[in-house]
Amino acid sequence: MSKEITARSADYSQWYNDLVLKGGLADYSAVKGCMVIKPYGFALWEAMRDVLDRKFKETGHQNAYFPLFIPKSFLSKEAAHIEGFAKECAVVTHYRLKNDPNGGGVVVDPEAKLEEELIVRPTSETIIWNTYRDWIQSYRDLPLLINQWANVVRWEMRTRLFLRTAEFLWQEGHTAHATAEEAIAETTQMLEVYANFAEEYMAVPVVRGVKTANERFAGAVDTYCIEALMQDGKALQAGTSHFLGQNFAKAFEVKFSNKENKQEYVWATSWGVSTRLVGALIMVHSDDQGLVLPPRIAPLQVVIVPIYKGDEQKAAIDAKVNGLVADLKALGVSVKYDDSDNNRPGWKFAEYEMKGVPVRVAIGARDIENGVAEVARRDNKTKESLPLEGLGARIHQLLEEIQQNLYNKALNYREEHITRVDTFEEFKQVLDGKSGFVSAHWDGTSETEEKIKELTKATIRCIPLNNPQEAGTCILTGKPSKERVLFARAY
Repeated sequence: MSKEITARSADYSQWYNDLVLKGGLADYSAVKGCMVIKPYGFALWEAMRDVLDRKFKETGHQNAYFPLFIPKSFLSKEAAHIEGFAKECAVVTHYRLKNDPNGGGVVVDPEAKLEEELIVRPTSETIIWNTYRDWIQSYRDLPLLINQWANVVRWEMRTRLFLRTAEFLWQEGHTAHATAEEAIAETTQMLEVYANFAEEYMAVPVVRGVKTANERFAGAVDTYCIEALMQDGKALQAGTSHFLGQNFAKAFEVKFSNKENKQEYVWATSWGVSTRLVGALIMVHSDDQGLVLPPRIAPLQVVIVPIYKGDEQKAAIDAKVNGLVADLKALGVSVKYDDSDNNRPGWKFAEYEMKGVPVRVAIGARDIENGVAEVARRDNKTKESLPLEGLGARIHQLLEEIQQNLYNKALNYREEHITRVDTFEEFKQVLDGKSGFVSAHWDGTSETEEKIKELTKATIRCIPLNNPQEAGTCILTGKPSKERVLFARAY
């Protein structure tokens, strides 16, 4: 089955597509630029969603749902916001179809034109802040901590499954606060929630940082981000958290009476991650044999495959496996006993390897006699014979070892691919050869940032938080610089 997958070294982009399609995560749809998320891919997203949802609720947030459609006039109220999204918006102009009198099927009824066009949400700040105006009257109504799980539409011209599609799934948090300090604390808290999730559950090390003015979210005062490094040396923005200041509160007249009974505008944040996390997971861990999934969010953590001849051997294996399955479930491990007779064991091994199941257990009649089972790890493709006695606890421990190993491997790769450079020539050589993050001085101007992007296709991924201050000179202009920033080519 591995022969069906293009090697990473031959064509990284095709390798990625092969894994998404042949790993059963997603498929292309009849709607250009949109994808169908298949059950296995959706199970992976659900595993991510469930962890994040729990973390959001632990930090005091509640879920709500707001309309898919946004009146066009709402987007006009915050100038930077509409400028950032105008080219990506899908617009609804009519509300009815009718049969073509000339027999051409259904057509748009010209008499059903909307008085005001509706935008299919690219993000929900405007509709939510219009609603918050009615919900917030007093300091007693604050903070307002709301999260929404939803789909959004951004009309992408160049799409790639999970990474960039016209419609995708995400969550978006939108909070309102009495002071700037509280809002900034919320922004950084949620950034840390994302970073913890990426590292502790996805086994993906991330750099926490703040975006430059050129790269920040449209309408934000500051955008904080987590940046991850893929196996091809490109960066991927894995999550963002935005301090919106009072921009949206002023645009939608969201005020509150403070403790002195004076009217003030509230302070806002928004933050989100999307199904592109599935793409990040694939590109950080997987190999030329298929998906490699971290145990803590793998839809299936353990698969058990019997190897037998005849009903008698099968019955003996069943008896042992039933006990092992019960032990694993008691430990909170998701396990499947694949005793179907539709395919041979070798086919099953290849199939579960392709799908990235962290641990595979094979048990045959001779294994039962010897009181052992063959246990294979997906992360490093090693196999060992382990005693059936206490096997459930050992597998539970093994899953944690695999989780840590995947993180360590990804961390080592990232650390080896952060390169300090002091000249523009070095900068270009690293990007074209070694790739990865490039740590370099920049003079702090948007013009220089744009010029570097134009010349190299590399962008400033972030200014790392707690960045060491270091006097230097910009790699392009030679002007003074007080700190290094991280550049990379990115998805």
